[in-house]
Amino acid sequence: MVGSGLAARRGILIKDAKALELSHKIKVLVFDKTGTLTVGKPQVTSYQVVSETDSQLVYLAEQESHHPLAQAVVTYLQSKIKKPNQQLSVFKDRPGLGVEAKIGKKRILIGTDRLLRLEKIDLSDNWQLKAKALQQEAQTVSFVMIDNKVVGLIGIADTLKEDAKEAVALIKALKIKTVMLTGDNKLAAQRIADQLGIDEVTAEVLPQDKADIVKKLQRENGQARVVAMVGDGINDAPALARADIGIAMGTGTDVAINTGDIVLVKGTLGKMVEAIDISRKTYGVIKQNLFWAFGYNVIGIPIAAGLLYPLTGWLLSPVIASMAMALSSTSVVLNSLRLKSSH
Repeated sequence: MVGSGLAARRGILIKDAKALELSHKIKVLVFDKTGTLTVGKPQVTSYQVVSETDSQLVYLAEQESHHPLAQAVVTYLQSKIKKPNQQLSVFKDRPGLGVEAKIGKKRILIGTDRLLRLEKIDLSDNWQLKAKALQQEAQTVSFVMIDNKVVGLIGIADTLKEDAKEAVALIKALKIKTVMLTGDNKLAAQRIADQLGIDEVTAEVLPQDKADIVKKLQRENGQARVVAMVGDGINDAPALARADIGIAMGTGTDVAINTGDIVLVKGTLGKMVEAIDISRKTYGVIKQNLFWAFGYNVIGIPIAAGLLYPLTGWLLSPVIASMAMALSSTSVVLNSLRLKSSH
């Protein structure tokens, strides 16, 4: 209780005692990217769709999506184009890939290069070079396809959280392996991982695959390992539930917060390091308390049973025995309260 109370005062909500007990055993920490390592407010940094008519189609398709990348495009275009009068006849959200829409007879696809490959749409050398240049700058690239032809691309960037790099370094100092999962292209994802010093990155991940990756990490090389997952979105919920310890950002969705075992109330990554530190110190105090409680009984019970009587003629009086037991309980409580002074 002392450990949980201390964590709560520091903006760390530990909903499950098991999470507090297990956190000191974490061997792998898996990060979602958007909203966890980044601030979660992406902005369009490069817009390469020449035709205003095409841009109007992009606007119509993206405004139907609630995805942060789509909303970033809508925000960008609001002041750049004349508002279209057409309406969508078909809209389909394609999780982890992009969006699909139909306006009149035109079919619009906006999304990742993985969507491009799935739809078997050719990408010219010119578009490939432009996309690669943006990805090397850690930008997420969305391709704009109309009637199975690439007509443009959009570069979108999100700002890394100020404490992200320091938090990753502190986690690694605790000998914990760091892994990042993202739906981004491999090149852009690796660039971000390199900036933060993350050990391993898995890119182009579909939302439904995250939990499977966590499961695989738990049994990597045939050894059971404690894996924690940090995320903030609806798509992270299955992975948070699958992990031994789910850590949700308090600034994220209700689904993620409800699923997490630990909630970082203000979404500060540094609090995650504090949570692990509190767990380790709590575990240390528990071991000390067990030692002292066991020690009192190992010494006290034989004496109370008359072990010393044949040698000294001395018996432990009930008063002294009760005082010894009270002292045992008091020492355990006082030792536990040391946690407060250690932070």
